[in-house]
Amino acid sequence: MIETKKTADGIVIPVKVQPGARKDCIVGEWGGRLKLQVAAPPDKGKANEAVVRLLAKCLGVRRSSVSIVSGETSRDKKILVQGAVSVKDVEALYQR
Repeated sequence: MIETKKTADGIVIPVKVQPGARKDCIVGEWGGRLKLQVAAPPDKGKANEAVVRLLAKCLGVRRSSVSIVSGETSRDKKILVQGAVSVKDVEALYQR
């Protein structure tokens, strides 16, 4: 199970990112984190932008509602999602 945290600002999702993959997709759960693959290389924030785009699209929120809270230079990141997103919405991402 993914260790999401509900805060006053929204939901914080721990993610594991694999940059340089074939396509942008959600792989599933990996050690308490949401595992994502993005095609963008880990160069000049391109992979980070791809992570934000992917999560915003999958959760149905604006890109401005998704931000990286920690781990900008790491594969392990914490993502804050603001808006009408619940923990159940996050769980639905990896249980498809």
